[in-house]
Amino acid sequence: MKKSSLFTLANRLTKTMDRPAAFRQAWQICKAGGLEITVRGTSFGNRQEALKRLTAYRPEQVRAVIVPEPTNPVDPAALAVMVGVQGGKGLFCLGYIPRGLCPVVSAMPGKLPAVRIVSGAWGFSHNRTFGARLTLAA
Repeated sequence: MKKSSLFTLANRLTKTMDRPAAFRQAWQICKAGGLEITVRGTSFGNRQEALKRLTAYRPEQVRAVIVPEPTNPVDPAALAVMVGVQGGKGLFCLGYIPRGLCPVVSAMPGKLPAVRIVSGAWGFSHNRTFGARLTLAA
């Protein structure tokens, strides 16, 4: 962990929280080497089908981009997770960063996150359900 990355992240976080809390948050992120975030909203619309198709690709072929959505009617601070496949035709909205983590993710450096598709049987359904997790380096 670089001292400069800790201070840079902490200073960016002071825009949304007080200085001691910002430094505690930055320290935790840098100590862990980054953040791993579960993408929310992956069961909406045809996102399950898109996740199922993404499992056919190697992880290094799938790229993710975090895009602010200031015109989102539910949350103007929302951050959409857009994914695409290497050599594919554009990006698809896979879901959203959890609301409480949006200020932290916005303050992190602008590196492309790594996306990992996870699957299992969740909830009351015994069908195979897909989800996604993002890894953001500190």
